[in-house]
Formats: sequence, structure tokens, C-alpha cells
Amino acid sequence: MPSPDRLVILDRDGVINRDSDDYVKSLEEWIPYPSAIDAIARLSQAGWTVAVATNQSGIARGYYDEATLAEMHAELIRLVGEAGGEIAHIAFCPHGPDDGCECRKPLPGLLEQIRTALGMETLAGSWMVGDSLRDLQACEPMGCHPVLVRTGKGERTLAQNPELVSQGNDTRVFDDLASFADWLIKQER
Repeated sequence: MPSPDRLVILDRDGVINRDSDDYVKSLEEWIPYPSAIDAIARLSQAGWTVAVATNQSGIARGYYDEATLAEMHAELIRLVGEAGGEIAHIAFCPHGPDDGCECRKPLPGLLEQIRTALGMETLAGSWMVGDSLRDLQACEPMGCHPVLVRTGKGERTLAQNPELVSQGNDTRVFDDLASFADWLIKQER
């Protein structure tokens, strides 16, 4: 069972791969950031457990199905594995914003799924990396450290929420997943 202070939870679109306002609807449209794949591998190699929590409302909207999503996630797992890393669990919400589910971020349901899947008692002290305010909001009730990356919708999120970098806010901001991984790994030295 991983320790919460050795767990990094990642949003997918905009953190691991390019995001699209038109949704990432196929394996061909799923374009990973090479530096993100490498960052996940380096975190794994440094002893961190890495999981993914991703809203995928394109399923509810009929843009793609769960089989297509599974292809994208299989490719993610393959690429990370080839780079020498591992993803411990991928939790996704297939629902739309009006479906009333418990898993769609900003609700913490996906993080709860990860906690259960990894057999952990708590996620307090783990890290949640996202590019949107809803990613950061999902981690608050779980006691995770919030991290915003500037990739994907990150710059827009920062411009719309300048308080994220104000005095007393514990959100850390990085250019991308690779720079966060560099920082986190260096903290151990």
C-alpha cells in the first residue's frame, strides 16, 4: 500500500496530454507531452506512486465511448512503461456536468476511487496536479497539496483566479508536469 506522502495524482487532459476545447475524442487526437511521459517515469523511478483522475464527459456527450477511452489509457500506460515508469490507477468520470454524479471534479469522488483502489486510508499529504480550478477544488476535502501547471488550461485558470498565487494560498504553480517532477524529486535530497 502506497503512503499518501508518496502519491501524485494527475489530471489527464492539459497535464499529461494536449487538451482540446473540442474534446480529445480518439487515440489519434490524444497527443501526450513527451516531457510529461518522462516526468511520470522519473517520479515512478524515484519511488512515487502515480495515479490519474480525469473527467471524461465526452462519453456522456456521445463524442466517444469507453472503449476509445480505454485505447487512450492503454497507450498512456504503454508509453510510461517504455519510459521506465508506472501508473498505479486511472480513475475517470464518464458523466456530464448535469448528471448529478459523485465523481465529476470538483467533487472528490475520483480521488476517493483512487484511495480505495490503492487500499489507502487517506490521501492527506499527497499531491494533486491539474490545469483547472476544479482539479484543485477536488483535492481540498481530501487533504491533498494542490499544484497548478501552466499547460493546457493552466494559464487561463491562473489569469481567472489570481488568488491562487496570493500570500497564504498553498497552491504551487509550475510551468508543466516536468518542472513539478523536478522540484518534487529535488525536495528529497
